Amino acid sequence: MDVLVVNAGSSTLKLALLAADDSVVEARELAAPAGHAPPADVRAAVAALLDRRRAAEPAGGSAGPLAVGHRIVHGGTEFVAPVRVDDAVAARLAGLTALAPLHQPAALAALDEMRAALPDAVQVACFDTAFHATLPPAAATYAVPAAWRERYGIRRYGFHGLSHAHASGRAVELTATGGAGGARRVVTCHLGSGASLAAVRDGASVDTTMGFTPLEGLVMATRSGDVDPGLLLWLQTEAGLGAQELTDALFHSSGLTALAGTADMRAIVERAGRREESAALALAVYLRRLRAGIVGMAAALGGLDSLVFTGGVGERSAPVRAAAVAGLGFAGIEIDPARNLGHDAAAGGDTDISAAGAGVRTFVVTAREDLEIARGVREVLLGS
Repeated sequence: MDVLVVNAGSSTLKLALLAADDSVVEARELAAPAGHAPPADVRAAVAALLDRRRAAEPAGGSAGPLAVGHRIVHGGTEFVAPVRVDDAVAARLAGLTALAPLHQPAALAALDEMRAALPDAVQVACFDTAFHATLPPAAATYAVPAAWRERYGIRRYGFHGLSHAHASGRAVELTATGGAGGARRVVTCHLGSGASLAAVRDGASVDTTMGFTPLEGLVMATRSGDVDPGLLLWLQTEAGLGAQELTDALFHSSGLTALAGTADMRAIVERAGRREESAALALAVYLRRLRAGIVGMAAALGGLDSLVFTGGVGERSAPVRAAAVAGLGFAGIEIDPARNLGHDAAAGGDTDISAAGAGVRTFVVTAREDLEIARGVREVLLGS
């Protein structure tokens, strides 16, 4: 079955039509200010994708059934696997908006638009949090009052699960040799505008850097990552900042933007190379958190077989990859400088950038959330 993958972001709506063999028939990216693409633009894009699908059919053939797979950021504790969407499921997803107020509305708006544009197609929701449903209690639990955890569902959910699932699965495939299974202990680094790490053992997430919200963990483009919660309390009680002001600042004007005045990693690397103080500091803060996170994830696994970089920065910034692993030779992580630079020059593909003889295999893997979503859709249809 062909699958139309819908990936709603904070500023774009990405549509990709995948054939039964997972080849991409056509892809479109629409501007979506505040996460909402104009309905007329969505309808036009869907019509163009369906026209392309019909044109790709052999002469005399007809397009078969079409399913639609949606990336939904938050599934809470209820949705830990892909699910067919009906009115009841859509309502329960809307009820989770408070857990991801900056991400969930865009995904739900796209879901509504697709249900209206393709009323006869099966719609399936796939969740970024679902991959991390396997987190053990020690990794998922915050040391806060039990009443909070029980009443409000406070726990570490983790995000970017679709990307981490694909990247870790590719590491296993790329390290499998002679019929033997591949890497069992994998750390995946999803580095983009948002960024997180995951520790994956035998295909299951056992630790990750994001938590109750997509704010925890690494320094990101506009998000702060970890900060002392006491600092936030101080800003409220002593500086008089309100909750909304803190939310806006931590999500939209912190991270690299706060430190370097830009979220563009390429520009930051270039400016740091010219010894511009703010850019050098931003890069140093970013890398310090990233290196510590990689080591922490490896510790959660009790060792490491493979390290994977994915996402916009992870795939396209050789300097960031090189600096991220600098000094991690004690953990067996070493990369080949020529292979590392060569990947960026080759502009894509899944690449082994490990140094000869390194104890840990290091890869750059193209982010393919669309493949994970298509797989989830087919699992639901086969099980129904």
